[in-house]
Amino acid sequence: MIRLAVDGGQSALRLRVVGDGRTGTGPGYTHSSSVQGMLDAIRAAADDAGVTESVELVALGLTGFPPDPRIAHLLAEGVAKTLAAKEVRLTQDMVTAHAGALPEGYGVVVAAGTGLVCLAVDRDGSWHKIDGHGYLFGDAGSAFAIGRAGLVAVQRARDGRGPDTLLAETSLDPVSLYLSPTLVDDVARFAPDVLRCAADGDAVARDIVVRAAGDVAETIATAVRLTAGSGQVPVACIGGLFRGSGEQLFGPLREALPPRADLVAAAGNCLDGAERLATGPPGPYADLIVTYRS
Repeated sequence: MIRLAVDGGQSALRLRVVGDGRTGTGPGYTHSSSVQGMLDAIRAAADDAGVTESVELVALGLTGFPPDPRIAHLLAEGVAKTLAAKEVRLTQDMVTAHAGALPEGYGVVVAAGTGLVCLAVDRDGSWHKIDGHGYLFGDAGSAFAIGRAGLVAVQRARDGRGPDTLLAETSLDPVSLYLSPTLVDDVARFAPDVLRCAADGDAVARDIVVRAAGDVAETIATAVRLTAGSGQVPVACIGGLFRGSGEQLFGPLREALPPRADLVAAAGNCLDGAERLATGPPGPYADLIVTYRS
C-alpha cells in the first residue's frame, strides 16, 4: 500500500506518491467548485501519476477547503472512495504551506499564487488565519490582484483615462475574459507581465507591484502582531507568485515589514507539507485537519 500527498489550487492540483517519486497533475478549481469537481481533479492527478495501488493514507491541502464541516467530511469520504484510501487527512492549503515551509511548526507562512493566504502558528500551538478570502473579498497582493490591477491599467491606457504603460502592448483584450470559464486563473496569469514591465522600468507596473508588496506586508504584520512575545518571528513566503517575482516584489516587501518579522527561506513547499502530514503526526495542525477512516 502507498501514501499520497496532494496540493490543490486554483491553477492546478498536484499529487505525489510518497517515497517513489511519482507525481501527477490535475486541473485547478475555484472556490465555487463542487465536491465532485474537486474529486475529479484528484482522480485525474492520480491517473496521471499512474496510481493503481490501494492507498493507506492520503493527506490533502486544498484551496477552497469547504467551510461547512459537513461538506468537508463528505469531501474526505469522497476522496477515500475515489482513491480507495483507508485514511484521509484533509485540510486547507495554508496548513500544508506552513508544514512544508516551517518544519518546526512555529512562525508565519504566506502562500501566494492565484490567491493568497497567511497562517501564523504560535509556540503553544494556537493559530491565526489572515486573508485567504478569495478573489472577490480578499487575497490582497495575490497574482490575481496584481493581474487585475495590470489589466485595469491596460484599459485605462487604451481609453486615454490613464497614463501610458508598457502593459498596454499586450495583444490581450481584457474584456474578452468575461466569457472565460477560467476567468480567475486567466487574470492571475497576467501578473508575470506586470512584474516583467516593472523590471523594465514601467512606472505604472512598478506602482502596482509596490502596492501589492504593501498589501502582503500588511498581512504579515498582522500575523506577527497576533503572535505572542516580543522576539522575532520567522516568516516564510511560498508559492508561484513569490517564485517568479524576484526583487521586484521582495525589495519593497522587505522595506515594509515590521521589525519582528524575520524573513527566512522556506524549507519546502505545499506538496512537501502534505507529505509531512501523510507520514507523521499532525502536530500543531491537529485541530485544522478533517480525518476520515474507511
